[in-house]
Amino acid sequence: MTDKPIIITKRTKRTEQPQADLGFVPEFNDELPFLRAYRQNAWKTYQSVPLPKGTEEEWRRTSLKEIDFSDFSLVISKGLTDLGFPKQLSEPVAGEKNGGQLLLSPHGSHLLIEENLLKKGVVFDSLKNLVSTHAELLSRILARIDHGSGKFSSLAGALEFNGVLLYVPRNVQIQLPLQSVYWVTDEGAAHSIHVLIYLEEGAQATYVHESTSPEQAKMASLHAGLMEIYVGPGAHLNFVELQSWGENVINFTRENVVVDRDGSIDWIFGALGSRLTKNFSNLDLIGKGSTGKMSGFYFTDNNQHLDHDTQQNHLAPNTTSDLLFKGALTDKSRSVWQGMIYVAPEASKTDGYQANRNLVLSKEARADSIPGLEILTDDVRCTHGATVGKIDNEQIFYLESRGLPRETAQRLIVEGFFDPIMQRIPFEGVRNRFQQAIKEKMEHIG
Repeated sequence: MTDKPIIITKRTKRTEQPQADLGFVPEFNDELPFLRAYRQNAWKTYQSVPLPKGTEEEWRRTSLKEIDFSDFSLVISKGLTDLGFPKQLSEPVAGEKNGGQLLLSPHGSHLLIEENLLKKGVVFDSLKNLVSTHAELLSRILARIDHGSGKFSSLAGALEFNGVLLYVPRNVQIQLPLQSVYWVTDEGAAHSIHVLIYLEEGAQATYVHESTSPEQAKMASLHAGLMEIYVGPGAHLNFVELQSWGENVINFTRENVVVDRDGSIDWIFGALGSRLTKNFSNLDLIGKGSTGKMSGFYFTDNNQHLDHDTQQNHLAPNTTSDLLFKGALTDKSRSVWQGMIYVAPEASKTDGYQANRNLVLSKEARADSIPGLEILTDDVRCTHGATVGKIDNEQIFYLESRGLPRETAQRLIVEGFFDPIMQRIPFEGVRNRFQQAIKEKMEHIG
């Protein structure tokens, strides 16, 4: 975002050399000058920034050395009328009915939205469609994006302009949830998506977005994602984000959320898929009285590697952040969580909390958990914590003594471990998705 303060944290270093960079150049044939300039500038940044190495603390636990980026090709749009969405992906997960639903792929989109929302000035559609209908609004929102020195966020900006925008005008309150699904079947390709959300002062909305692809695929694919959210003064956003990529996907995502004066966001994040994920999630509380709640769920198996880097930046007085991430791991999978609460000198009366809890379900799985605080003022309350543990054998013995099979006992204990996250999710459909994922992942435990 523009006008973002420089936040410095201490980092350690070690050496490592990633493999080759991309071997293609995107085509910049956008008709609108502002969009063409945006993508070209992002590509210049991408080219000028080297691939991350293990000398950078953010990447010290996630190696790129086995990835040959030159293997990936650009997605070629096929203009399909039938996007091939599995039926279950189009079912509402945040209630019996959606106020709007967008099915999106690199090859097209399909939108259903209630007419009364359009009459109120709500904008909800694919970016490709909005280029011709809401160019001024897109230009204004894209101007807020600052890729900085982010290698893969710049790549997301440079690739084909694809994604979704939700814009809610001042004091408009959307009662029914909105839902979008990004579905990708292309193998061996590099693709990207922007998720742009902008709530004006006093607006309210509930929005569920899922990024997904087929589970079974032979060739590796690359996804570079970028999410920008602005919650205006006194506005409130319930946002549920689901990541269920197939295990052939290498996923790099940067997510920036800005909350203004007395605004609030309840952000729920679930990560179930991908072969490798590196995710940066930044929450900037820029206005007095702003609040951000972040709830994360992840469950890894096989050789999955999920790395989440979260930053809670308190940049104004009387701000509150609350982060709880819980994960379980089995097989040879690995998770990394690095969290930082930053309190600026002018952010007195800050209340910040972060916790990460991990349950390791196999001998070869590994969880790294690194919380951090950087406080530059007095009169604050900030706490953090992290745990990594195994299933208690006494709990297993107790449940087995009550007649439960061992597999059922393990599943009940894991479900109980995740229950604090489930209680934060107000939607039964989302909870059911997570609970079904727990059941499927538990089948890997011997």
